[in-house]
Amino acid sequence: MKRHRTGFLLTLLLCLGTAAAGATPTSATNRDPVVAALERFAHPLRTVEPRGDTGDLRPLDRMIGDARVVGLGEATHSSHDFFAMKHRVFRHLVEKKGFRTFALEAGWSTGLRLNDYVVHGKGDPKRIMREEFQADYLWWNNTDQLALLTWMRAYNRQHPHDPVRFMGDDLGWAGPELYDKVTDYVTRAQPGLRKRFAALYRGLRPTVPTGEYMAAYMTKPLVERRGMAARTGEALKLLRKQSPGADRTAYDWAVRHATVVDQVARFYAFDFGDGESEGQLADAMRYRDQVMADNTVWWQKHTGTKVLLSAHNAHLAYETTDPARYPRMQGAFLRDRLGAAYVSVGFTFDRGSFNALGEEGKNERFTVGPAAAGTNERTLDRVGLRDYAVDLRTVPEPARTWLDRKRPTRSIGTIYPDDLYDIALARSHDVLIHLHDIEAAKLRDQ
Repeated sequence: MKRHRTGFLLTLLLCLGTAAAGATPTSATNRDPVVAALERFAHPLRTVEPRGDTGDLRPLDRMIGDARVVGLGEATHSSHDFFAMKHRVFRHLVEKKGFRTFALEAGWSTGLRLNDYVVHGKGDPKRIMREEFQADYLWWNNTDQLALLTWMRAYNRQHPHDPVRFMGDDLGWAGPELYDKVTDYVTRAQPGLRKRFAALYRGLRPTVPTGEYMAAYMTKPLVERRGMAARTGEALKLLRKQSPGADRTAYDWAVRHATVVDQVARFYAFDFGDGESEGQLADAMRYRDQVMADNTVWWQKHTGTKVLLSAHNAHLAYETTDPARYPRMQGAFLRDRLGAAYVSVGFTFDRGSFNALGEEGKNERFTVGPAAAGTNERTLDRVGLRDYAVDLRTVPEPARTWLDRKRPTRSIGTIYPDDLYDIALARSHDVLIHLHDIEAAKLRDQ
């Protein structure tokens, strides 16, 4: 289906294609040897809801080990169960494993605004979410995300000297606050460069809402977008040449903010084609996933916190689901940078509902029935547990060979309907959480 260039690009930013413990409707004594092997190593999950005892998550502690970054995915972009389970897992990891950062597939400047709320109580989270989660980020403006932020703020009131933090690692948007942070630092530390930075950033600082700004950016001619990137690149280069002075921490953060401003401009400076051809689309998407990994690793190292990273399964995986458009994913870059200190946890589900954009480009609620024969989900749902986690690295044969082979799997992004994708689960993730059914998230302001 052909789309206008602007809508096509914004969709690609998030579109990567398309319960209580107990027995499943199928018998726990299934004779399939693959199912039997999975069943022996699967650990039941009591619920996805972020409340009550989390003893059922203790096996996940062993699977995560000493990882500093844990990617926790989602098989759709807008289902309550994935959001709720991430909240539950994060609370558990904060309390039992010393994790202190929740990272989201959202803009760096968005993360800074939300971090100011959870750490310092600045601003209204509902307003921040409304202002920041627009365009294709609208899926994050839901009641589950608000519940997570509210819990983080409450935790920090009780632990002001050891706070949890919030970050965004993506490059779809650099808010006006980010430009202000860079120029404020230059004014304080390098006043002689103030006029130069003002000139380089002139006309780049957003003055309109997030969604409007993102859409308008892509209507600019390619030569203009590349000129904007040249200016952000020059500003970054100039700042890097300066001495850190006495306050190395302030300098490092200013350089990172300027880096993100440049990342956003450079991403939009790719040639995304005209709808008939894809231009440099694959290069742009590879750049995006590399940048998200770089931002996450930078944050982890400079804050010294362990990070739970929330994104789509495909972003957090080691192998791509769509090599023509997404040559290399964030998970692969994180493994390169962190090795065993990065662990990828994917999600699958058998049936249920989610929000996505329909064929007319409008937000709709979709419901799918049981997974079809021949899919990964069909076999996974035959395990005699309703919801469970399994370490894909330790399962025995014949399940190991089965997990290493590609077969059709749901990977639903912002648009539906979409095709299934051939995915080898054990080559994509370290750990898998399978849910029997899911329900659509409750979006705010819709």
